[in-house]
Amino acid sequence: MKQHIADLISAALKTLSENGIFSADVQPDIMVENTRDKSHGDFASNVALTLAKPARRNPRELAQLITEALPISSTLEKTEIAGPGFINFFVTQESTTAVIEQIIAQKDQFGRGLAGSNERTQVEFVSANPTGPLHVGHGRGAAYGAAVADLLEAAGVPVEREYYVNDAGRQMNILATSVWLRYLEQFDTAITFPSNGYKGDYILDIAASVADAHGDLYNRSLDDVMRDIPADEPQGGDKDSHIDALTERAQELLSAEGYAIFFNAALDSILSDIRDDLSEFGITYQKWFSELSLNTNGDVDSAINILQEKGYLFEEEGNLWFRSTDFGDDKDRVVRRANGLTTYFASDIAYLKNKFERGFEKVLYIWGADHHGYIARMKAACQALGYDPERLLVRLVQFAILYRGEERVQMSTRSGSFVTLRELREEVGKDACRFFYVTRKADQHMDFDLELAKTESKDNPIYYIQYAHARVCSIHRKLAEHSWTWDCDAGLAHLNRLDTEYEKDLITQLSKYPEILTNAAVNYEPHLLANYLKELANDFHSYYNANKMLIDDAELRNARITLSEATRQILNNGLTLLGVNSPEQM
Repeated sequence: MKQHIADLISAALKTLSENGIFSADVQPDIMVENTRDKSHGDFASNVALTLAKPARRNPRELAQLITEALPISSTLEKTEIAGPGFINFFVTQESTTAVIEQIIAQKDQFGRGLAGSNERTQVEFVSANPTGPLHVGHGRGAAYGAAVADLLEAAGVPVEREYYVNDAGRQMNILATSVWLRYLEQFDTAITFPSNGYKGDYILDIAASVADAHGDLYNRSLDDVMRDIPADEPQGGDKDSHIDALTERAQELLSAEGYAIFFNAALDSILSDIRDDLSEFGITYQKWFSELSLNTNGDVDSAINILQEKGYLFEEEGNLWFRSTDFGDDKDRVVRRANGLTTYFASDIAYLKNKFERGFEKVLYIWGADHHGYIARMKAACQALGYDPERLLVRLVQFAILYRGEERVQMSTRSGSFVTLRELREEVGKDACRFFYVTRKADQHMDFDLELAKTESKDNPIYYIQYAHARVCSIHRKLAEHSWTWDCDAGLAHLNRLDTEYEKDLITQLSKYPEILTNAAVNYEPHLLANYLKELANDFHSYYNANKMLIDDAELRNARITLSEATRQILNNGLTLLGVNSPEQM
């Protein structure tokens, strides 16, 4: 309806321009908004105010000219000019209730495909290092990324979801070394576990599985392991030097084949756990991409060579640097160290190149807020590779902070004292997790209220929304108790009977869904949909509490149930896009 009114205004402006009221060069943005006060009509536009100065006309005078030039439309009952020059539009009831017919006919397709973009888009999200189970902080990025991808798809954008597996680099080596040291403990080798190792119970489980499979084949004496290893931090040394030396010792004592046993055991176990966790969370990917493959297939070397040929690299003190400052970054970045090893950033450049070579027209990265500093360097790399940096999009997600009562729960994958996403899901349920995570803008701080998420009350938004859906379903069960059935055609034929303020408010709310869906998708803001569903549920509960559904008047009964069913459909559509179930009973 907003677009229809905007089209009417556009036609009126064209007529006025042709009549010399103002220059054809004047092209104002036409804004049409829902009114807050129904006494001011259904929709309003400030076009006369924005056009007044370039048209050199009084706003109210111009508003009058615009209304007089509006094409005849069966959808408009009347227009009024208000205040300094606002134009209020009053829509006929038949036009207002038409949204119910559309919802009933289109079902889960209502409001979809309106983004107007067919740019093939990759959404990469979560991509947590496979060094431990997913924790509640990762959960927010998972819920946000999945919702964004689903919203984009619903809006008509071709989407592919990808998880980038960080299976290369120092952290994976520390993980493999941690498993080996725990393996040695299986054979009573009294290792003092490094302060910078991974300490979670899952490390013990992986080490035990290697011992079961290979016995003491990879056991080594304490003297062999610790000879000439620099002191750890608690002994006055440096924790990084200590763990790096232990990693080198593991590779030396085990050989490449033996070391790979521990490396792959850790990677396979944790990655399998992450896959299962995300699947249980309702999240699937089209592709799991290995960072290690960028080195084995030559992508990293290829990306470095391109930058070298373009003159964007230079050597200093044996390191190879990317001239990132040429593209707005605050400092230049190393891509290959003096020891010949490439950096994480070099892999990031190669990965970006790989994405565009796969034909994606837009690539959306969803990162934790602590990665803010990476944006400029990635934009720089994108431009240096010859791609439009506007095609690279980044959304930052603040980690959610979990509270138990007044106590904040600390999380650390090194210490092992974290709350896993699985534990959270098992305690409050998948639906509460998925919904609560997207109720605020992703870059805003979020406290996850554990007790509220378990409350069965109006204060718990997801419970209240699901209860609205279940309430509509209960109407159909109660119909049977009266030996009645819902006649949809009769309901659609008598929508004119829906004339209470509660019904008008609910219908207006339903009509907003396509715009909300599109805005949530193109702006990557699923909280817009979450908040809309809360408002829709509230309007339905108010309507249900104020109006009886099961009445003897068959015409009005069928009309009210039809409105309720349209509401149920939109609640289901929206919840599905957010990865939440729509229960029929609660």
